[in-house]
Amino acid sequence: MKRKIITTAALVCCFVVCFAAVLADLNGKWIGSIKGPNGKDYPITFTINVSGDKLNGSVELTGDPKRINNGKITGTDFTFAVTGEDGNTIAHTGKYYADGDSVVMNVDYEGTKLHTTLKRADK
Repeated sequence: MKRKIITTAALVCCFVVCFAAVLADLNGKWIGSIKGPNGKDYPITFTINVSGDKLNGSVELTGDPKRINNGKITGTDFTFAVTGEDGNTIAHTGKYYADGDSVVMNVDYEGTKLHTTLKRADK
């Protein structure tokens, strides 16, 4: 019985360490482009910082960085909001992939759903 408890505790510790490593890997700069409602591609850069289950950082789309607000991360899924130029909240949902080099993100911009795939910039 004692052996099962020790084995289970060791497995849980390994899981926590691996999970923390995945979250830490989301930290950094991510680049890509996003097709706007007008059909034009815009270069976009996210700088992401993860601390526990909180996510913060900034996004730069048109040269003026905006802060990431209300960021949350659960496993490899994350959500956050950015306040646009007009004061509207722009919701973002994303998924970090285990390869460590790609993130897919969906953006709800004034009712229009936009999609982008980001690559790690600092590798």
